[in-house]
Amino acid sequence: MAAVAAKEARDQAFILRETAAGRIVIPANHAHTRLDPIGIGARLRTKINANIGNSSLAGDLTGELRKLETAVHYGADTVMDLSTGPDVDRIRRAIIAHSTVPIGTVPIYEAVCRVESSADLTPELLLEVVEKQARQGVDYMTIHAGILREHLPAATRRLLGIVSRGGSILAAWMNTHRSQNPFYTRFDDLLDICRTHDVTLSLGDGLRPGCLADASDEAQFAELAVLGDLVRRCRTAGVQAMVEGPGHIPLHEIQLNMEKEAELCDDAPFYILGPVVTDCAPGYDHITSAIGAALGAFHGAAMLCYVTPKEHLGLPNARDVRDGVIAYKIAAHAADIAKQVPNARQRDDAIASARARFDWEKQFELALDPDRARELRREALQESAADAAGKPADAECAFDENYCTMCGPKFCSMRISRDLKQSLEAEQSDLGRPDG
Repeated sequence: MAAVAAKEARDQAFILRETAAGRIVIPANHAHTRLDPIGIGARLRTKINANIGNSSLAGDLTGELRKLETAVHYGADTVMDLSTGPDVDRIRRAIIAHSTVPIGTVPIYEAVCRVESSADLTPELLLEVVEKQARQGVDYMTIHAGILREHLPAATRRLLGIVSRGGSILAAWMNTHRSQNPFYTRFDDLLDICRTHDVTLSLGDGLRPGCLADASDEAQFAELAVLGDLVRRCRTAGVQAMVEGPGHIPLHEIQLNMEKEAELCDDAPFYILGPVVTDCAPGYDHITSAIGAALGAFHGAAMLCYVTPKEHLGLPNARDVRDGVIAYKIAAHAADIAKQVPNARQRDDAIASARARFDWEKQFELALDPDRARELRREALQESAADAAGKPADAECAFDENYCTMCGPKFCSMRISRDLKQSLEAEQSDLGRPDG
């Protein structure tokens, strides 16, 4: 608790009070020995999660560990292993062993990997996988316990139906077996496991909208009401819980969605995917979703699940992970400034001061992605030198400290402003002399 409070510029009493009320969760499985715990809550700094994991078509242990390293290096607060391909158990154990940030999983993915068909899943197998992952040190788990049989007719009337992998698997299972969601019927058993291993439940939105046409519909909000009931059961059982939120929502409905979750789920931390605010920009969905994420965090979301440029197109690689993390760091930081989270704007004021001094190295140091800032500055100077002297575009070029290549020396507003300030200060100094 004290470590989380120190990182958040909040006192320990505040963290204890909010955690006891369920408005903050601290995912920290006692078996995750390398963990540096964090708090997730609307009144703390907005956190971001990065999804990694292989699939049946791509990804291996080395590649997933590279993604983990990239995600943490660029600022992910948590990482979820969503592996669905070969060697899922070995990959997860390696990720937990190497990670200092909380690790989340979706246990139904491993369960499906163990059977021929999702119809072969049993409640016992699902709970067995949950307990095994809890023993391994998973800090939080997405469990789609709120999607019920009675929600399926409304979901099938949608344009895109059910886009959640876990939600669709459970929907098909319920339809095949003519039975209720096993995570819902065995929820007390699930709570026993989570309480024993101090696993935080991330109550998954199996009926999240997958396109703007399905946003804020009957199916989505019916599941959300069930999730609110499950939050209260978690708190009674002494299990930490957060709630997962919508995927595709138009800008004008984001505030409504954040407020509805707070109302139905008693202010449980809201963990949202995006939301994506337009459906027509594949390849740029780290941008379309970061726009929605900033607004979602401003209106109360506690953690943002990143989206990468590969969303809707394929399995992300390490470069996509970096792009997604940085897009979401920007979104989270912008929201924290707007919410006036303590000390949120310090970095911005410091970088503005460095810009006024033409202190390029300090600007790079304060940037959310210092490597990218240095790379672009170097590239611009190299291109400028090449244009001026006919040299190759990748030729080495000394950094000019007094301006950038956008304005050059004659049009540099920062230099003009600096000179103006110095001139006015000199005039004021002269006026203050006895013979002035």
